[in-house]
Amino acid sequence: MGLAYGPGARTGVRSGPAAGDGERGSFSLTLVIMTVALLALAGLVVDGGAKLNEAANASAVAQEAARAGAGMVDQGNAYSAGNFTVDSSQAVAAAEAYLASVVSDGKTGYTGSVTTPTPDSIQVSVTVTEPTKILPIIGIDSVSATETATASLVTGVTGPGT
Repeated sequence: MGLAYGPGARTGVRSGPAAGDGERGSFSLTLVIMTVALLALAGLVVDGGAKLNEAANASAVAQEAARAGAGMVDQGNAYSAGNFTVDSSQAVAAAEAYLASVVSDGKTGYTGSVTTPTPDSIQVSVTVTEPTKILPIIGIDSVSATETATASLVTGVTGPGT
């Protein structure tokens, strides 16, 4: 094999495939896959944290609404018979008014339901739905959290030794 020198000589040109050419571009593919995986992981951290925050907010709103409703004592029954029970219609109205005030304060995505499972308690369930910030890149557009709180009307002194 002769070596060519001079202005027309081609240097560094190979005529056949070199070892390792079959992996050409694999770094680019790996980089794309890793970038998508890291974005998805960041989305889980950011939007997962938002879901935990939503759950705490839903719990707080449900507890406050239940407390607002449980304070509605049936005064007619209390004065006539001495029995303290929750006035179901007033309790539901008070809890729903509290839920409406939360939404009117500019908090969107809050929905709730109010029930009276027993004559002396009220139960409020609140669902918070918020759009995600990063997870839409993998098809998750929103996260929601549902919490339920029950408040019971207790009269007199209660606790150990009573």
